[in-house]
Amino acid sequence: MSLEKLNTVLAAAVVLFTLYLGSSFVLPLGTSSARPARRARPRRPPPRCPPRSPPDVPAARDSFAFSDDSIRETTMTLNDLRGVLKGRVLLPDHDGFEQAATPWNLTVRQPVAAVVEAADADDVAALVGYARRAGMTVAAQPSGHGASGEVEGLILLRTGLLDEVEVRADERVVRVGAGVKWGELLAAAGPLGLTGLSGSAPGVGVTGYTLGGGVGWFSRKYGFASDSVRAIDIVDADGEPGRVTAESDPELFWALRGGGGDFAVVTALELDLYPAPVLYGGRVIWPGHRTREVYDAFLEITAEAPRELSVWINRLQPPGAPPMMTLDLAYLGEAAQGQDLLTRIDKIGGAISDSRGVVPVADLGGITAEPTDPVPSIARAELLTGLDADAVDLLLAKPIEPLINVQIRHLGGALAEPGGGAGASGAVAEPYLLGLVGLGLPHTADATRAKLSEVAADLEPYISGHKPYTLLSPGDTAAKSFSGSTLARLREIKRARDPHNVFRANYPVLG
Repeated sequence: MSLEKLNTVLAAAVVLFTLYLGSSFVLPLGTSSARPARRARPRRPPPRCPPRSPPDVPAARDSFAFSDDSIRETTMTLNDLRGVLKGRVLLPDHDGFEQAATPWNLTVRQPVAAVVEAADADDVAALVGYARRAGMTVAAQPSGHGASGEVEGLILLRTGLLDEVEVRADERVVRVGAGVKWGELLAAAGPLGLTGLSGSAPGVGVTGYTLGGGVGWFSRKYGFASDSVRAIDIVDADGEPGRVTAESDPELFWALRGGGGDFAVVTALELDLYPAPVLYGGRVIWPGHRTREVYDAFLEITAEAPRELSVWINRLQPPGAPPMMTLDLAYLGEAAQGQDLLTRIDKIGGAISDSRGVVPVADLGGITAEPTDPVPSIARAELLTGLDADAVDLLLAKPIEPLINVQIRHLGGALAEPGGGAGASGAVAEPYLLGLVGLGLPHTADATRAKLSEVAADLEPYISGHKPYTLLSPGDTAAKSFSGSTLARLREIKRARDPHNVFRANYPVLG
C-alpha cells in the first residue's frame, strides 16, 4: 500500500471520532465591534402570527407536536417570515430543504418545521422575535456538528453566512462570525504568532465548540476554550440584542461558557488568543503488531508530559485494511524541545510514517487530516479515572471490529485546575478521555452499538460516568456533563432567561 493511499485510509478512519470530539452545539455569531457603530435600523413590522399561548416551561426535554391544522397554520406564518428576512426560509416542500436540514452526522435525522439561513445578526433577531410571538422554538446549528436529532417541529437556524473574522493582535483577541470555522480562525491568527484553543478538526465551528466547553490541542495548557471567552453579544428570548460580559451579567456569562445554547442565541463572540510563535507536532503510524509497544510509550510520555504537550493514541481498524496504531502529537514550543520530550517514540521500531516537524498554526488540522465531507457514524466518549497496564490489557484483550477507532486523549493540566473565573464547564479531574467510533451504516449500526457497550462494560472500573458537554452523543443528557449543583444553577438560569422555551440546545439542561 502506498503512503498516499495509507494516509487516505487512516484519515477516513480517524475522521469519525476526531470530528465527533471536535464538535458541539453551534450557535450564531455576528459582526465585528471594531467597525463604526451602525445606526439602528427601523424595526420592520412583525409578521402576522395567529394568537397562540406560549408553552409551559418543560420539566424535561420536549419537542413541539402539531395537529394537521396547526401544521398548516405554522406553514402560513413561516411563509410570511420569508418576506421579513434577507436570508432564505426553507419549508419541507421547498427545494434544498433536506440538504439544509441534514446535520454533519448522517445517522441523525432532523425533522424540523423549517430551516432559516440568516444573512446577518438582524435576521437572527427578527427570527427569534417571530418564534417568541408564534410560540415556536429555535435550534441554532451553523454546520450541524453535535446534532442529537431532538428537533421535531422546531425552526433550525443556519448561520454559515456570518463569516467575518477580526483578529486584534495587540489585544490578543479575536472576534468571529457565526459561520466561522476553526481553520479560518487559525489561518488569520497564525501569521501573527497567535493561536486559539481549537480542537483537531478545522471544519468545526468556533462558537458552538467554545460555548459547549471545547477540549482541544492546547487545553492542557490553557483549559477549556469556553474559559477564554471575553464577551458575547446575544439575542435574548424576547428577540432583543444585548452584550454579555463578566461585569454586565455574570450569571448568563457563566452559563454560556460551557452550558451550551439553551439560554440565548449568540450573535458575536470575542475570545482570547495565545502566543504560538512555534509549534511542533505530527502523526506517527505503526503496523498493528506494534500495538502494545505504542501503548507502553504513550503511558510513559503522558506520565511526565508538560502542559504544553498533548498526545493522543489511536488503535485503528480501517475497513479493508490491516490494523494500525498512531500517535498524534502537538507541542506548544520549539522543535528541539518537542523532539527531546518525544524520544521515547524513537525506541519503537517499524514506523510506517512519521510526519513530526514544525507545524504552522494554520496547519494544525493536518495532524489528524480529517476529510471535510459529512459521514454516518456512531460514537461514544467516556472519561477515564486512570490508565495503567491493567486497563491497557482490557483495551487490547479483544479485536475492536466493527469499530474503526479506539482513541485515548491525555487530559489533565489546566483542565483539572480551572481559574476562579471559569464557566459552567468547571474542572475535569479525569486524566484521560476514551473515544470509540464505528460506521453508522444500516448493515453495521447494530453491531457498532453493541461493541460500544461491550468496550464500556469491559472498562467499567475506569469509567467515571461524567463527560464533557461537547462529547455528548444521541441518547445522552446534559446531566452527564455537570454536577448536581451546576445543573441546578443552569436550570434556574434557563427558566429565568427563557421561560417560554424559545431556544433549544442539542442537549437541553432541562432534559
